[in-house]
Amino acid sequence: MDLISLIVTLIVIGVLLWLVNSYIPMDHKIKRILNIVVVVAVVVWLLNVLGLMDSIRGVRVGN
Repeated sequence: MDLISLIVTLIVIGVLLWLVNSYIPMDHKIKRILNIVVVVAVVVWLLNVLGLMDSIRGVRVGN
């Protein structure tokens, strides 16, 4: 994935999240949970796209 499409994808995700937060009436707790879920999903997606997820998969905890 090239840099331009990565930036456009992040902008689209940000605009969609802003639209949901601005125009869909929800309790503030639900909005906070939705924002956290979207941010975590985007961070995991970015790590995967940038190829950093492979090095994380090799880390072992415990035996």
